[in-house]
Amino acid sequence: MDILKGIRPLDYVLAAVMVTAAALIGWANVGAGADADVAHALDSHSALMIPVFALAALPILWRRRAILGAVGASFVIMAASLPAFGWVSRCGFALPLSFAFAYAVARFAGNRQNHVVGLVGILALQIAALVKDSSTGGLGAFPYAVVGAAVFYGIGLVVQKRATGPVTAPTLSPEHVSA
Repeated sequence: MDILKGIRPLDYVLAAVMVTAAALIGWANVGAGADADVAHALDSHSALMIPVFALAALPILWRRRAILGAVGASFVIMAASLPAFGWVSRCGFALPLSFAFAYAVARFAGNRQNHVVGLVGILALQIAALVKDSSTGGLGAFPYAVVGAAVFYGIGLVVQKRATGPVTAPTLSPEHVSA
């Protein structure tokens, strides 16, 4: 299948972890009672949150092939969940997802313009995740989310630089290599 071309085994693992976390957060929202210990009361207990949140996390699977499309798809789904569900907890999967995307933008976005577009998309994803997040009470956690994304972006840049950096000279001199 062309849609799965270029996806590596660890991509499946990362996607499975993110989708599972998203589904569990959705499930927790569905099962939360009126006395849930959150900063803002939940507006919805709809079971539709589970597949919607899972769908929001799934694009991480295509981070190598189309990082900007993956970030964009996750953002669109997350933004659509705002009017659909209102105040619910999203940060538990959406912020780790944004961190994984930040790393992936540094590794796979290519040119500088794509990095800027990817990072703006990640910030938009974080805002959509937090603006009506019952656990955080809104955008108060946004500065921490930005710092987290910056750390993962920096790690991705270091890894990318090492992966594409200049080849170092051999450690053995030619006279020490036997034929």
